[in-house]
Amino acid sequence: MPAKYYICCNLIITMEKLVRTKVKDLLKAEPGKDVLAKGWVRTKRGNKQIKFIALNDGSCLANIQVVADTSVISEDVLKRLTTGASLEVRGKLVASVGSGQAVEIQAEEIEVYGDCDPMRYPLQKKDTSLEYLRTVAHMRPRTNTFGAVLRIRSQMAYAIHTFFQNKGFVYLNTPLITESDAEGAGDMFEVTTLDLTKVPMHEGKVDYSKDFFGKRTSLTVSGQLEGELGATAVGEIYTFGPTFRAENSNTPRHLAEFWMIEPEMAFYEIEDNMVLAEEFVKYLVKWALDNCMEDLEFLNGKYDNGLIERLQSVIGTEFQRVTYTEGMDILEDAEKKGHVFEFPVHWGADLQSEHERFLVEQHFKKPVILTDFPKDIKAFYMKQNEDGRTVRGMDVLFPKIGEIIGGSEREASLEKLEARIDELHMSRKNLEWYIDTRRFGTVPHSGFGLGFERLLLFVTGMANIRDVIPFPRTPRNADF
Repeated sequence: MPAKYYICCNLIITMEKLVRTKVKDLLKAEPGKDVLAKGWVRTKRGNKQIKFIALNDGSCLANIQVVADTSVISEDVLKRLTTGASLEVRGKLVASVGSGQAVEIQAEEIEVYGDCDPMRYPLQKKDTSLEYLRTVAHMRPRTNTFGAVLRIRSQMAYAIHTFFQNKGFVYLNTPLITESDAEGAGDMFEVTTLDLTKVPMHEGKVDYSKDFFGKRTSLTVSGQLEGELGATAVGEIYTFGPTFRAENSNTPRHLAEFWMIEPEMAFYEIEDNMVLAEEFVKYLVKWALDNCMEDLEFLNGKYDNGLIERLQSVIGTEFQRVTYTEGMDILEDAEKKGHVFEFPVHWGADLQSEHERFLVEQHFKKPVILTDFPKDIKAFYMKQNEDGRTVRGMDVLFPKIGEIIGGSEREASLEKLEARIDELHMSRKNLEWYIDTRRFGTVPHSGFGLGFERLLLFVTGMANIRDVIPFPRTPRNADF
């Protein structure tokens, strides 16, 4: 920072400007120096002679205590220090006489940046329900819970990039606006500039030639298909960005807007894919334990007292690999022994969360990689096995979550891919560019998708996916 210079009696005297120090660094600092801190008031207590202010700036879970002598700080300033008010404090960092922290700030000056009306402020000292906090999502990051979640989310994003960059993967930005439905489910948000009060029609259908792109377009459900183009050019890529599903599911596990990590790798077969997926999630869990322990301990104590133990168990465990058929046999056997599932169990059925969690939590008691699914319940691009019934898909299943990763070896055969597209009556019109990867130098290749918020549910121990994203988008909810 620039210094101020004063000339006096032919001597130059340098006055260093006091620079703000974040709370997380102040709490680790040695007492005895002048400091400048900025943040928001969490609580204020005291008596006529002295006030104790808990100051938090979001850099860590803990507050730093500011001690304000009423003979030094005016009553006009002190009465403005309500919960939520923002301020700067100049003073001396001293050893704390109380328990809980090693240092505190002996205030010499306090400037209030922003007042906070305690009657209207939506965050009070008492515990507030997570349901209520979703209605004030613009304020909830200031709570301990959501400060912890957001810091962990940030660390996980950094860890994802670090993992793939260290392996030489290329970060590929795939489009958010697309004409292709990668999953074939049709639950997509349409993108248009047409005036919906007078939509142009041609022969009884919407005339998309009058639209911005001259064709029907939607928000992407996945960057996978474009990711395969990148992988068959530069070898190994990963995407990391928002994806969208217009699925009318109001459950604790579904969002309309969420983030996905999707690596695609040329020359990877299904075994290579499983090895990478297991290594990847173990790396992320270890990163959280190494870099987010203060926040994890808070969440462990407040919401899920088995959180840290569960995270540690993942790192030291080899994931169980099971075929879909073997998994279905286990579930059917459990039914015969009296276990009741809400959804029916039979070969060919798509596994529900309750089935996945039974395999992970009750049968194997460890993460599971499920493979070789019936082709009728999986996407068109998955490589077909020789039996003609199953495909080389893989789902990674975790405790409390169920499926956290879905992937496969991709179909490399032009003939088989085209036959599958025709079998499903899919339009070839907007897939020719994708099919070209099989026409011109096709190779074995694989990939998977990790739902970022599903990962965060596991890492934070939160029970509802709406609580691990800053501003959840769900049916009839697009606030903020």
